[in-house]
Amino acid sequence: MTEGSFLATGRGRLTLALLCTIAFIDFADAPIVNVALPAIRGDLDFSVQALQWVPSAYLLAYGGLMLLGGRVADLFGRRRVVVAGTVLFCLSSLAGGLAQDAGTLVGARLAQGAGAALMLPGTLSILTTTFKEGRDRNMALGIWGGVAGGAAAAGVLLGGLLTDGPGWRWVMLVNAPVCALVIAGLFLLVDGERRTARLADIDVPGALLVTGGMLLLVYTLVEAPDAGWDTARTVGGLAGALLLLAAFLAVEHRTRDPLLPLSILRVKGLVAADLTQLIGIAGLGSMFFFLSLYMGSVLGYTPLETGSAYLPLCFGVGVAAGVAGKLTGRFGTRPLIVTGMLIAAAGIYLLSRIPVDGTYVADLLPGLLITSVGLGFAFVAVTTAANANVPAERAGLAASMLNASQQLGGALGLAILTAVATSRTNGLLADRVAPPEALTGGFSRALLACAVFVAAAAVIGLRAANTRGEAPHAEGAPLSEPVPVR
Repeated sequence: MTEGSFLATGRGRLTLALLCTIAFIDFADAPIVNVALPAIRGDLDFSVQALQWVPSAYLLAYGGLMLLGGRVADLFGRRRVVVAGTVLFCLSSLAGGLAQDAGTLVGARLAQGAGAALMLPGTLSILTTTFKEGRDRNMALGIWGGVAGGAAAAGVLLGGLLTDGPGWRWVMLVNAPVCALVIAGLFLLVDGERRTARLADIDVPGALLVTGGMLLLVYTLVEAPDAGWDTARTVGGLAGALLLLAAFLAVEHRTRDPLLPLSILRVKGLVAADLTQLIGIAGLGSMFFFLSLYMGSVLGYTPLETGSAYLPLCFGVGVAAGVAGKLTGRFGTRPLIVTGMLIAAAGIYLLSRIPVDGTYVADLLPGLLITSVGLGFAFVAVTTAANANVPAERAGLAASMLNASQQLGGALGLAILTAVATSRTNGLLADRVAPPEALTGGFSRALLACAVFVAAAAVIGLRAANTRGEAPHAEGAPLSEPVPVR
């Protein structure tokens, strides 16, 4: 570390550990709960159709409220909003863990998603405004990227341990003590901010339009595989969401203090970084879903065995993210984004060749290790590029845009690729192929499509900012474009 480095101090390391803990809670929540779904269905008597709302309710609120959460953090103070979101997440986790009926659990998951939408944008903006020196910020974002990239895999492992151990309720109850420690840490380690904003300062028409548009878009994508892509319900939902979001942009163009200042879109490479995240997560996030189904439905793995299978990937992401934090300062973000996405695409392509009688060492481990390297590189570089030269007063907004793209990417990827897998499996079953082979064929086709999505993200990444992350945030600084690395 350089002399005067905040990250080299004990307080700096504790602050980073705290912020990464919050990120882990948010990123790992979905896979932890997904592992517990069969047990939840049996205990609370969910129908198959209703069970999908346990994960979908969280995604709906999380993705729908993300932009609003980031802007509120900028207006009213990041620590204040992150604390409020953590309290909501904690209480709703307790309610979900103690739920005695399906309706209560789904309601708790909606509240959890709302809490996460307040927590994550503010947390990332605290990180990007606290670690201001180039090397400090690159290293901090490298560690953050490792946590973000490995949380999904670690969540599957923790979900298996908790579900097979004390029971499914603990996949939610475990959040309460962790959240209590986080709240205490926020007051001890993160300075509060004086904000003079009032509720009247919130762009209410813009907030209603963007929240309604995002909620309708995520809801339609979640329902599309069951409702059908060519039905009036799906087409109407997508059209309605696009109309609401178009109206939002029109309102923002005329509003004096908009929820989304359109000038932020002029930051060179910001939109490209967010689109890279969206398309990349559509493939990478879906990869975990289909691989887990393959391990459980075809290879007969238990939840704990499925989670343990991802341990090498978690380790690989952590190592690659640490290396990426150092390489960013030397080569810039764009080469790491493109290289990382291409490596990840190659790893997923290798995984798409899974056979019905596959073994872990021969058919899964090589692809997982290759993917982990690309995942670690890409997450760090995209996060750095998306936050480059964004003024401190809009750091929460930039973080919310990046995380909203991640949530939309996850919903879009599953909606499209589930249809791909189902179509392939049904076609094979119609040809009288045995169910295990038919399932494997569907998963294989979906994983191949995942690789295509990630490769497409590498192409989009060519337009992302190529920054070494050396420009510090300046409170009140004018919005400017990052200086490209030559």
